[in-house]
Amino acid sequence: MKLLPAFRLLLLLFLLPLQTLSAQQPAKPTAAELHQSIKKLNVLGSVLYVAAHPDDDNTRMISYLRNEKLYDVTYLSLTRGDGGQNLIGPEMRELLGVLRTQELLMARSVDGGRQRFTRANDFGFSKSPDETLRIWDKDAVLSDVVWTMRLTQPDVVINRFYHDKKYDTHGHHTASAMLSVEAFKMAGDASAYPDQLQLTRPWQPRRQFFNTSWWFFGSQEAFDKMDKSSLFSVDIGVWLPLLGKSNNEIAAESRSMHRCQGFGMLSTRGSSLDWLDFVQGDRPTENDLFQGINTSWTRVEGGAPIGALLTQVDRNFRPDNPAASLPDLLRAMQMIKNLPDGHWKQVKLAEIKTVIQGCLGLYLEATAAIPVVTPGEKVNLRLECIARANYPVTLSAIQVRPSLFDTVLAKNLDPNRGLTLTVPVRIPTDAPMTAPYWLQQPFDIGMYRVDDQQWRGLPETPRFAKVRWSFTIDGQPLEYETEVAYKIDEPAVGEVWRPFEVLPPVTVAFDQPSYIFPNGHPRQVGVEVRAGRDSIAGSLAIQAPAGWTIRPAAIDFQLAKRGETKVYNFTVQPAGNERQGELKALAALDGRNWQQRLVTIKYDHIPQQSVLLDNATRAATLDLKVSAKNIGYYMGAGDDIPNALRLMGCSVTLLDDKDMEPEKLRAFDAVVIGIRAYNTKENLKYHQPKLYDYVRNGGTLIIQYNNNFDLVLDQLAPVPLKLARARTTDENAEVRLLQPGHRALSAPNRITAADFDGWVQERGLYFPSEWDPALQSLLSMNDPGEKPADGALLVGQFGKGHYVYTGLSFFRELPAGVPGAYRLFANLLSLGK
Repeated sequence: MKLLPAFRLLLLLFLLPLQTLSAQQPAKPTAAELHQSIKKLNVLGSVLYVAAHPDDDNTRMISYLRNEKLYDVTYLSLTRGDGGQNLIGPEMRELLGVLRTQELLMARSVDGGRQRFTRANDFGFSKSPDETLRIWDKDAVLSDVVWTMRLTQPDVVINRFYHDKKYDTHGHHTASAMLSVEAFKMAGDASAYPDQLQLTRPWQPRRQFFNTSWWFFGSQEAFDKMDKSSLFSVDIGVWLPLLGKSNNEIAAESRSMHRCQGFGMLSTRGSSLDWLDFVQGDRPTENDLFQGINTSWTRVEGGAPIGALLTQVDRNFRPDNPAASLPDLLRAMQMIKNLPDGHWKQVKLAEIKTVIQGCLGLYLEATAAIPVVTPGEKVNLRLECIARANYPVTLSAIQVRPSLFDTVLAKNLDPNRGLTLTVPVRIPTDAPMTAPYWLQQPFDIGMYRVDDQQWRGLPETPRFAKVRWSFTIDGQPLEYETEVAYKIDEPAVGEVWRPFEVLPPVTVAFDQPSYIFPNGHPRQVGVEVRAGRDSIAGSLAIQAPAGWTIRPAAIDFQLAKRGETKVYNFTVQPAGNERQGELKALAALDGRNWQQRLVTIKYDHIPQQSVLLDNATRAATLDLKVSAKNIGYYMGAGDDIPNALRLMGCSVTLLDDKDMEPEKLRAFDAVVIGIRAYNTKENLKYHQPKLYDYVRNGGTLIIQYNNNFDLVLDQLAPVPLKLARARTTDENAEVRLLQPGHRALSAPNRITAADFDGWVQERGLYFPSEWDPALQSLLSMNDPGEKPADGALLVGQFGKGHYVYTGLSFFRELPAGVPGAYRLFANLLSLGK
């Protein structure tokens, strides 16, 4: 089959992770890893694993298929996990999606799989696949699944979830399986999504499985008792001698990369069975997922001699001298080049080039002098090349692409003697930004917009600047491409790598995620201007709803150094009362208006990320009174509520463990415990009695939602209270006031059904299912077709004070500027006043 030129480029983008580690750090394979890669050269089999979210990956199965069976394994996560929670920081929604994308890429760097996505946006928990497919653009997501199958050409497709609606699980989960089942047949149908065929070809996988487990049967005990005669078993607990680990040890390392979801896990060793249920295709007659599928070189026309030669390379490999394999590897590479165009030709050509590079000890590095540049700027690149094996290598040419630098060298490389060049390049004025590509166009609750078909599904934005190295080895031309990166020596860590970014010359951000204007009063609004390059000067203004007044109308700004920031303050006067709108900051520079904000995501387990988002922020006027003024806030897993409380006019003190003493707590009108604190803060089990004393002595204690598992203590209230998994996911679900005259719903703000208009993503989650009569239920709500859930807001008086437990999603609603959420939270804070 002849490959289209564009498809070859797509395969290069898809195969690029073979040659790099995180943040474009060059790989440095050991001899054992090289031997493993040589063995993989002789295996031509492919698996696509399909699920809904980043943490749905079965790393045990992915690692087993990749490292024991040596297949190509791709994990297709339909979403980036944008709608989940975050245990390690404040990132939510699309920023959480960026974080989880990188965690997933780090997981794949451990287990050896590849990663793909669709354009589906994780809009939060869904109770049915029908709802999921209604909010997603089903046809667009289905086309992305078909696209991935055509691109990766799997022999076997494995779904993490079952496609039958009768299974009571997350709607995204079931929907992912339903779409995979439908795409299985469509991928081979030329009439399905014919526009894709300009870039690829139809492909029909051979068979599809469902990766079942005890989870789908309620318990391990129930699963152990069931008849498994129709299932296929895989011992995923194998030992991998060349890697020096059991498969489950690798899987645990991979799984533990999902840190923001709290999925760190202990490693295990020994035999362990995983199970698969046949879905469609040709069913194996033996306990072998690949029975009857040719995974040798004989599946490719003219490939048999290549397989024989690579078998010889495997048998003769010398870990003390990998370069001894080079003559045969180079001969095998030339034989692969001579094959007719096809998928496996391109895949194995990329693999064997990587093996040859490793056997040469060929280290290629391209780093920039600074981590960030703007279009039109000059930057020095440091290029390093060293071949450490004793084997003749000629560096023929170096290109910095796209069209930034080109030179012919014809330089013979002495063994283990490095060549270093400093190359000045100028970034084109029309260079694209390197921030996450799926966030660069307006998107909605269910879908991201990506117009370029070739970019759909890519895990991250391709880097702008790349270096092409041209070599001649034993008379054969050989090219490698490395991405330009940035590295720094951090004294406490050592060598730290991060992407080399192209970003705007100026970014602008409001000092709050949203603004409220209590009772229509004006307030000061700060706008931070950040310089992307040296010596910028321009004009800053704010766009506001019609009739609102901004003073001054514009402010001139001037910043001298790259990275410098200044905050400029405006006074915003809303018009009317109970009105909502949008504020947008515009920085006029270089003849255009810049309106993006820059968000940096930095953790030690992922490469640093630079995210560009539209800076528009929500603004609302509302009738708001709050009697409590002095608030103590004990942070949990991370949220932005303290800033929202300050917008209400409260003074907020962030509490740490040393502050949780009676004499310090009594200074506060109310103490608020952040989300998932009882899942993440071990010391709360020691502080709980002190918090109860604070309540009995007249304080107001507000505890926000926690998961009902992994709690640091059994009892979260002064009286019995049992958390459950109940939630209301429809943000527009009717909310019924059970006790409208209760102080929490009547003073100082009278709460009505209108206060639940405009909520985002959900009403709330992990509501209690049982509670003592001393706690009064104030609200009732439910998703369509479900029984009422009355545990969203529980309030009780104990001694002189008040205790509140709420699963309402204030952590989403307050930063989003939802007026009714502010009014209700103000009432809770004011219970003791």
